[in-house]
Amino acid sequence: MRKLLLAVAATAILVAAPAVQAQSPIIIKFSHVVANDTPKGKGALKFKELAEKYTDGKVKIEVYPNSSLYKDKEEIEALQLGSVQMLAPSTAKFAPLGIKEFEALDLPWLFKDEETYSNAMKGTVGKWLFQKLEAKGITGLAYWDNGFHMVSSNRSLAKPEDFKGLKFRISGSKIADQYFRILGAIPQIMAFSEVYQALQTGVVDGCENTASNYWTQKFYEVQKDITVSYHAHLQYAVIVNSKFWSGLPPDIRAQLDKAMAEATEYTNSIARQENDEALAEIKKTGKTTLHYLTDADRKAWQEAMQPTYKWAKGRVGQEVLDLLAKELDVKMN
Repeated sequence: MRKLLLAVAATAILVAAPAVQAQSPIIIKFSHVVANDTPKGKGALKFKELAEKYTDGKVKIEVYPNSSLYKDKEEIEALQLGSVQMLAPSTAKFAPLGIKEFEALDLPWLFKDEETYSNAMKGTVGKWLFQKLEAKGITGLAYWDNGFHMVSSNRSLAKPEDFKGLKFRISGSKIADQYFRILGAIPQIMAFSEVYQALQTGVVDGCENTASNYWTQKFYEVQKDITVSYHAHLQYAVIVNSKFWSGLPPDIRAQLDKAMAEATEYTNSIARQENDEALAEIKKTGKTTLHYLTDADRKAWQEAMQPTYKWAKGRVGQEVLDLLAKELDVKMN
């Protein structure tokens, strides 16, 4: 009798399990390293809102901003292991996976404006780069914009020679490493979450980032001078664990695709406005002096950084450079 009761109980559990599982929401952990009130932070929250709405609560998005779950050095490995399902790293972060081609997007003075950047990422270049991720168990969903870089230190940076001897934090891109070295600076890779303290204590002398990140991370508090140079572009790739993504029910995945498409449109539409507003707020504080390049200064920077393009061929390969040259109608050498 006891064996019979155990068998009945086991059967009941097996029958009930799928029903319980079906009622439980699918959890997607979305980790990123910036603040909620940045373009990327707002984009992640918009995706959460839309995804939960379109799936009628069948999916729950847990957003972890400000490196609260993983630092940017750790997050891609965590994604591959399935510890987190979704990320939005800067495209420079894919080189350690062996996919160096993404770094071509970091070339200085590559995109003349936001529209040029957007068209490139929606077209052949963006699709080609995402295909490179598949072999690593990663699926690319969208590119999110965060505008153009500024550069800062505790002295004015107007001429290429002003960089000489200064230590600059970079996110890891060898392209950025190269153009800072060409200027005579000393680039240092550092996790985003560590930058404020490093600037404050003098571990590094300066950094490059967008206005919204300077504002929300309060970098302007520990940098006396910011040059609004817009010398390079910062973009993110929204990515998911491929095994997790392909294992979702097709109807759920379709709803999430819809949510991502709308969240991407929203994020990219606010990026420029957010950066403009952040720059205005930084100016209001009076804690840092904003410098703007003259036409002559800009030309000097462009000429000084130009050797980066020739060097990049050995780093990222000719194919991606050819794709960009065709898409943007620019010369690579």
